[in-house]
Amino acid sequence: MELALEEARAAAARGEVPVGAAVVAADGTVLAQAGNEVEARRDPSAHAELLALRAAAARRGEPRLPDCDLYVTLEPCAMCAAAIALFRIRRVYFGAPDPKGGGIEHGPRIFEQPTTNHRPEVYGGLGESEAAALLKTFFAARR
Repeated sequence: MELALEEARAAAARGEVPVGAAVVAADGTVLAQAGNEVEARRDPSAHAELLALRAAAARRGEPRLPDCDLYVTLEPCAMCAAAIALFRIRRVYFGAPDPKGGGIEHGPRIFEQPTTNHRPEVYGGLGESEAAALLKTFFAARR
């Protein structure tokens, strides 16, 4: 989770919403890490999770990552949760919950839908206080 938090801090420094993600293989190899790049890419889908998942799959040369875990500082949104299912991620570890925009424990609860073809193990609250503090500080400065 520390790598994801580092990416979130770097994203905040770039003026992006401070969310970071890392994809780790079963043997502990870090395959990819990324922070949000929505503003830089002018792409609303450039969430940290998607960037990290795409980079990990490209590194492996495979469309699915069934033996990999995703660490992300904020509960993934519905778009990212759907991508996580499609990439067949083994486990998702997230920091802060997102009651407004989350898609796993809040909102549409993507992994609970009968049409979802893959349901990873999910563990929330890892690094929650630091992840939440980064977000609160970022948005307080914008208001």
